[in-house]
Amino acid sequence: MHPDILTSLVTKTDSKIVLLVMDGVGGLPIDGKTELEAANTPNLDRLVEKNVCGFTDSIERGITAGSGPGHLGLFGYDPTEYEIGRGVLEALGVGLEMTPRDVAARGNFATRDETSITDRRAGRIPTALNQKLCAKIAAAIPKVDGVEIIVHSGMEHRFVVLFRGDGLDGRIADADPQQVGLPPKLATALAPEAEHTVEIVNTFIRKVEEVLKDEHPANTILLRGFAKYPDIPSMEQRFGLTPAAIATYPMYRGLAKLVGMTLLDTGTTVADEIQTLGEHWDAFDFFFVHVKKTDSYGEDGNFEKKVSVIEEVDRAIPDLLALKPDVLVITADHSTPSLLKAHSWHPNPFLLVNRYIRPDEVTRFSERAFAHGGLGRFPAKDGIALMLAHALKLKKFGA
Repeated sequence: MHPDILTSLVTKTDSKIVLLVMDGVGGLPIDGKTELEAANTPNLDRLVEKNVCGFTDSIERGITAGSGPGHLGLFGYDPTEYEIGRGVLEALGVGLEMTPRDVAARGNFATRDETSITDRRAGRIPTALNQKLCAKIAAAIPKVDGVEIIVHSGMEHRFVVLFRGDGLDGRIADADPQQVGLPPKLATALAPEAEHTVEIVNTFIRKVEEVLKDEHPANTILLRGFAKYPDIPSMEQRFGLTPAAIATYPMYRGLAKLVGMTLLDTGTTVADEIQTLGEHWDAFDFFFVHVKKTDSYGEDGNFEKKVSVIEEVDRAIPDLLALKPDVLVITADHSTPSLLKAHSWHPNPFLLVNRYIRPDEVTRFSERAFAHGGLGRFPAKDGIALMLAHALKLKKFGA
């Protein structure tokens, strides 16, 4: 559906929608079972028995989505229409205010030897060490050729850099080989206008390596997602919603802020997030609740830990249901199978909980079961229409 048509049908109601995203929850079988199939999920299974489910494609069949595009689709925006650099999302997520003079980049502290990258996440260093290293870099490199450098720590190995100056251009390819065992990679320009900015970026990377040369395991950095601030309509403008986000990781908070969500402070556990949901229940009509560790453990190839996070979510379901949301959707932005240790193109489980549904015959929250779901398989960006419709927030189309 064209977004303008959907916007024209929106009507404001008091009904409440909860979008619970288990990041990267979809998996592939190891010893015959996916992570969802191996998990003990009695609460999720009971929801499945009484409601309706299906699959979404984050972008299109066969296309592997990054976290930004994957979530943008869940919020009702076509990821191919709104391409947003990850640097912008990270910058907003850690609370930085961007100006038109800025180019943002997402950074990883990493480990290298004389010839190659040996760990793209520097062993997921503690956040406290991250903060110390960011302060060290900021003190040593306040500017490069007159361009102001703003370094801000994130969580674990992640940080953000803003390059602030006149005439900067964000059309830059990642300074990240994306795999271990490959040589470090400097930034390259994707347009002639970005050549000057690339020189600034690469000078910064070389200076940082000098600053970090005696550090271990974080003795280098990888930069990606270079971008300037985009122009994107808010969820209130498009869908008439008053939305809020409950997420712990900066990138997801940044994306939520970009589409006009209010960012709610929360603790680090799933139970903390559901408690935050209850504390702010009366103030908003759309809640995005994000669970990160399903994705993190998938990328680490840690099947058992990913299963444990799924079970943690399952234990929190009764407290969520006690709030009596009018619409509850439980899904993912993309799949991250432990078998692959990476995002994948496989479709995502999508469960719709609501009183106005036609239940299907599925009884288990798993990929194999959802293949028989009554919603079938559809683009993730169409999920917002289902949420709005079941929340009775859409008027009739036509006479």
